[in-house]
Amino acid sequence: MSTTDRAGWRERAVSNAASLTSACACAATTPFVHEPGPAVDSGPGALARLGEHVLDVHSGARTGGAVIVTDRGLRATGIVDEAVAVLAAVNCPTVVVDDVPGNPTVSSVEAGATVVADAFPGSRPVVVALGGGSALDAAKGIARLAADPSGPGLPLVAVPTTAGTGAETNGFGVLEDPARRCKVYCGDASTTPRVAVLDPLLTHGLPAGPTAATGVDALVHALESLVSRGRSPVSEAFAVEALRRVWRWLPAAVGDGGDATARAEMLVGAHLAGQALTRSGLGLVHALGHAITAHHGVVHGRALGMVLPEVVAWSLDGTGVGSGDSGPDDGAWARVAETLGVPVVAVPEALAGWCEAVGVSVGVDGEALGLGRPELDALATTAAADPVGRNAPRAADRGALVGLLTRSVR
Repeated sequence: MSTTDRAGWRERAVSNAASLTSACACAATTPFVHEPGPAVDSGPGALARLGEHVLDVHSGARTGGAVIVTDRGLRATGIVDEAVAVLAAVNCPTVVVDDVPGNPTVSSVEAGATVVADAFPGSRPVVVALGGGSALDAAKGIARLAADPSGPGLPLVAVPTTAGTGAETNGFGVLEDPARRCKVYCGDASTTPRVAVLDPLLTHGLPAGPTAATGVDALVHALESLVSRGRSPVSEAFAVEALRRVWRWLPAAVGDGGDATARAEMLVGAHLAGQALTRSGLGLVHALGHAITAHHGVVHGRALGMVLPEVVAWSLDGTGVGSGDSGPDDGAWARVAETLGVPVVAVPEALAGWCEAVGVSVGVDGEALGLGRPELDALATTAAADPVGRNAPRAADRGALVGLLTRSVR
């Protein structure tokens, strides 16, 4: 980040900083509903208990089988074979669907649902989502489409192998619709995983680049949850702890992929961030990130990093008392700053420096992506249609989104 860029963020935020001098938690009088998420089995070696969890979901009956939804890259590592062996040890017949693309599409989910229906006609196998966010999202879509549409989706057990999406905490997945160049949401309450198996050993082989990109995703989940319009005392508690852990441990995990403590802390941090976003929703960073990924195929976490500092700086501009654009509690930004250990006015700069330190570039390379005015307009249109943007602490119309994208171009 250039000195000019950082000075600009600081200048835009400083005029409203006076109102953000205390870390104020979400009021206990805020209405909220707290629904239980998946049972969690966390710790090194937790994968060895996968068979027990699948049998428990089948209520002890050794019928119905399992479908592992994953990708070919993970299968090449041997992790999928290990999971198949664990299921074979409890006599659970298993089919593997391993053609999930990096950005799962509607057509790939439809194809996977067909495989499941053909392999287990008239039955309800457990869907084991094994992999990163793409595999977990695809598994939810497959579980929904392969089931009777008038009833619940197929039951899921989620085994994340990256510390990022927190997709094991909820029943919705994000798919790509290439024809419309947008993200669509799939799943429902019935496709919330029954069990989340958090085994940090499965994340040790992830290279530094994907570790960083998925970790930035987790950080943004925590941050956006903490300041969102939909937050509650429960989501805020998850978000603060997730933000603390990811901020502290992602640099260590990127620097040494074999650091067992860093890997375990990141997996738990990402899960907590998922618990937060499931209850609070996300915001504009994700709306813009989804658009960049849909139009240009940029890895999700890296797309978020491209716009994160500018969105935060712009959001801080709207926190002045009486602005009409701020959320119900401007003190949320003070809680972000307190958790990061920086003044409120320095939050955008701190986020930019942290992203760069873990290898996720801040700012959009306009030349590489061919971002002329027509393409910026198209990205803004896609982002404006994304429902997550309406949950942001400061409302953004299409013009504001064009401005955010323009200021993010480097």
